[in-house]
This record gives sequence, structure tokens and C-alpha cells, in this order.
Amino acid sequence: MRVAVVIAARDVAPFIGAAVGSVLGQSHTDLTLTVVDDGSRDETAPLVAAFPDARLRLVRQTNHGTSATRNRGALDAGETDAFLFLDGDDWLAPDAVSRLVRALRSDPAAVAAHAAFAFVGETATASAPGPLDRRRAPRARDLLPRLVVGNVFANGGHVLIRADAWRAAGPFSTTLSYGEDWEFWLRLALQGPFAAISGTPALFVRRRAGSKMHGGATLPQTYRPVLEAIRSNPRIAARLGGGRFARLCRRAEAEFAWTMGRELLRRDRVREAWAPLCRGVFGRPRPLRLMLLAMVAVKRLRKP
Repeated sequence: MRVAVVIAARDVAPFIGAAVGSVLGQSHTDLTLTVVDDGSRDETAPLVAAFPDARLRLVRQTNHGTSATRNRGALDAGETDAFLFLDGDDWLAPDAVSRLVRALRSDPAAVAAHAAFAFVGETATASAPGPLDRRRAPRARDLLPRLVVGNVFANGGHVLIRADAWRAAGPFSTTLSYGEDWEFWLRLALQGPFAAISGTPALFVRRRAGSKMHGGATLPQTYRPVLEAIRSNPRIAARLGGGRFARLCRRAEAEFAWTMGRELLRRDRVREAWAPLCRGVFGRPRPLRLMLLAMVAVKRLRKP
């Protein structure tokens, strides 16, 4: 199976070497790697160009944003059987692609295969990853209902997508600056089921203070465009039924409120965190969330 790995990179010089090296060092060798440098202002492009591997192609462009950059990488990759979209600050396990390929080969109906992943610290390396925050791959084949509620994937680095399913779903939306991958996964889930792989993480995702998620996680306006794009997709409503789709969308709003409140709390903005945490708890009550809300209530009363 021919695999095209695409890395959309912008100002990731401290990490791009690990990302590129993890792709070129895969046990599955029938692959190409296209790195699209999206107007980096650091040494990202020269570091990529220094890799002496004929499977690697570097494309440079002015800044167009993540979606347009991924789309260009997919178009420039040429003929392939499957795509994998890796972020430039993450890295793959050495057998990640081979495991994902086996899963797709064994499940002809699946439009994509996905594996477990782990969050790591910003300074982690493959030889010294530090503490791992492991996340299992959801076992359900039909991920559409779950994806409406929220994104179950860290990013595309642990998802191998059949090329024909990619074309049928359509490219990443260039009108969304946040959640563009989540909206794409929903369109992909409309094409068919997913195959899940258990076991060790295939992808290691850095938690970076300067990331897009970190920067916008406390702002309600960050989430509105992607929620509206999902809510206005008639194909999802037709597949799930209007009533069920509306209920799932309300749960998605509660999940975003919880995320926003949790990020505000992490930054010690306790009073601002209270309202979104309440929306998150009562939109989807869970014992641990109720416990945290009670703790915040006490802290809120004590905080001057």
C-alpha cells in the first residue's frame, strides 16, 4: 500500500527534525513525505531540506493557513493509496504506518484506520518521552454520532485515510481557523466506518504553550464557526435524524463549555471559569465533573 504522509509546517524548527525522522524511519517503507512549509520565519525549511532521502519533498509557500497547506500537500503528493497528516511538532512510533496499513488491508470497508496516541511534554523526545498521557482508540466503527459531540482524534497523525475516501469527503475547510480537522473527520465518517487498532501509541503529541488550541481555548468565539459548520451540514442531519442530531449538537456545546472552563481554571481565572464549567457539567453530568465543580465553588468563595 502506497502511503503519502503530509506535514503542514510553520515555525516548528525545534521539532521538525523529529517529525521528519520518525516518518522516514518507518518500518513500512512504501511511502512518500511531503512537507509544506507555510511561510515559516525560522529554520524549519532548511532543516527539512537537509534530510537526504529521495522520498522526501519540500514545498515552500507564503502563509496560507493549516487547511490550505494540508490540501496542497495532498495534491502535491501524487498517486497514492492512503494519506496520513502529521503535525510538524509531533512524531510517529516506528511501526505506526505498518500497523495502520495492516488494519486497512484487513478491513476493506473501512475508510480509515486509527490507533492509540499519547500526549507528551513540549520538550519530550522519542528516546526520553517522559510521562505519557495515553488515549485509547474508540472501538466503534461508526464514529459519526461520537464525532458530532467532539473530536476523538488528536490530529491526523494517528489516522490513515484511504485516498478515495479523502477525495469523496472533500478537502479540509479553508474557512475554518479552528476545528478544521474535526469538521473534516465528520465528513469522512459520512463515507463509511473506521477501523481501530489497540495497543501502544502510534503517535506522540506535544502539548505546547504556544499552540493554536492553547491560545484560543478560553474564547467562546473560537468554537462558534466550527459548531455552525457542523450544525448546518444537511448530510449529518439526514443520517442521524433531526432530533438526535440536535441533541448531539447540544452535547457538543456543553463539551466546548467544559473545555473552556477547564482552561480558564488552569490559568487560575476561577471566577471566569464558573459559568462555562456549569454549562459543561449540566449539559453532560458526570461524577468527576460534579466533584470538580464543587471544588471550584469552594475555591471561588475563598478567592478574593
